[in-house]
Amino acid sequence: MDKTVFIGGGGVDYQDKQGLTLKYANRHGLIAGATGTGKTVTLQILAEGFSNAGVPVFLSDVKGDLAGLARSGSPDFKLHGAFTERAARIGFDDYGYHACPVTFWDMFAEQGHPVRTTPADMGPLLLSRLLDLSEAQEGIINIAFRLADEEGLALLDLKDLQSLLVWIGENRAELSLRYGNVSTASIGAIQRRLLVLENQGGAQLFGEPALDIADLMRVDAEGRGMVNILAADRLMQAPELYATFLLWLMSELFEELPEVGDPDKPKLVFFFDEAHLLFDGAPKVLVDKIEQVARLIRSKGVGIYFITQHPADIPETILGQLGNRIQHALRAFTARDRAKLVQAARTYRDNPRFSTEAAIREVGVGEAVTSMLQAKGVPGMVERTLIRPPSSQLGPITPDQRRAVMKASAMAGKYDTPLDRDSAHEILAARAAAAAKGDDVPEAREYNAARRYGGPRSEARGESFGSAMAGMVMKELTGTSGKRMVRGILGSLFKGR
Repeated sequence: MDKTVFIGGGGVDYQDKQGLTLKYANRHGLIAGATGTGKTVTLQILAEGFSNAGVPVFLSDVKGDLAGLARSGSPDFKLHGAFTERAARIGFDDYGYHACPVTFWDMFAEQGHPVRTTPADMGPLLLSRLLDLSEAQEGIINIAFRLADEEGLALLDLKDLQSLLVWIGENRAELSLRYGNVSTASIGAIQRRLLVLENQGGAQLFGEPALDIADLMRVDAEGRGMVNILAADRLMQAPELYATFLLWLMSELFEELPEVGDPDKPKLVFFFDEAHLLFDGAPKVLVDKIEQVARLIRSKGVGIYFITQHPADIPETILGQLGNRIQHALRAFTARDRAKLVQAARTYRDNPRFSTEAAIREVGVGEAVTSMLQAKGVPGMVERTLIRPPSSQLGPITPDQRRAVMKASAMAGKYDTPLDRDSAHEILAARAAAAAKGDDVPEAREYNAARRYGGPRSEARGESFGSAMAGMVMKELTGTSGKRMVRGILGSLFKGR
């Protein structure tokens, strides 16, 4: 089992070791099951197994239970006897207690190190999804991002986007001729959504220093993969923010990591808890993007594991990409539940020893129906598996213990102090101040001339007042009035002769 992550014991007497082969761990996976059937513990033991194999892990802690990964289990724990009995039953002879190397992250900087991105990095598609914008409103967001690129206006935080939208509203007449109708009603609706996001605390997601993806892919001095835990108990109160952030993180991994083909083990394993939030009400273009990431990120060495209550929560095009599956119990209390259970059972390779449908309905807490990829990526036969006990602490840790882990982390101090560089908000404010001074002020003359004849001045475009004036002269001479002026001058000269 050296090249596998040990999951538990299967077979008639639970003595057949069931494991997830590291070579195929980047073929993605699914952990599903009804509430209270043991999904969180399964996630915990998978995180332990990957970390022990030197694979970094990123996961979200929705209930606060997974923070126990940072602490070793103890014989004093009330379930110690049950754990050791289960370990003996499944042949887990070297079972013992140990902690994992953990880094805590928190968008709100309360239970972990701050984690940020910028509107520019998130992009118009994900930002529109986050704000739940209409098609017309999404069009204005796209215009804003286009203008930010053309005008050299960096979008680094929320106020940058808000200021740019104000500028678009002030110049909507000119912009409508170039990009199509820009209505104040749509801009106002977007601004209200940004205000709601700000009131929910989402403004803390945007800013600098932005998260460096490499900080999620570290190993400790002993070669164990870092377990990155995102505190999501408060974040879950804004489910669209939670889903959009994790989707952005998946997209960043896809865009930044190089191709590695089929490595012996993943470079990172990404667990997406409450995965149904990602797809609820998602437009087709967004689902297509997720499918693209799921298909192609495997060759970047990243495995994505979705955790949800039912496989039907995942679109079929994406569900078909999930090769490693752990299915906890599903309860069929209604005809609709029964139909879903039958549908879930049909996705597994049958085992002649038992009915897959009956097994999914009957497995107890801490037991699951599993199917892992085998040699050449072939799906394994479905098996009833008794999940191994965790080696780290089961349940949450105290605030003092969390602070101690954060203080000892290599990330301490790196992201704690926010930066506020000159960006769109500051540049637009400076332009407005210069324009308000009038043409008698050199800065205003330069700004007004550049804006009228050469486009807004910016360092990125390298324009100066001289080049703007040259553009003004050329434009006047080549225009209709310029031509009339030239003809008049020539006529006077010839008349004088």
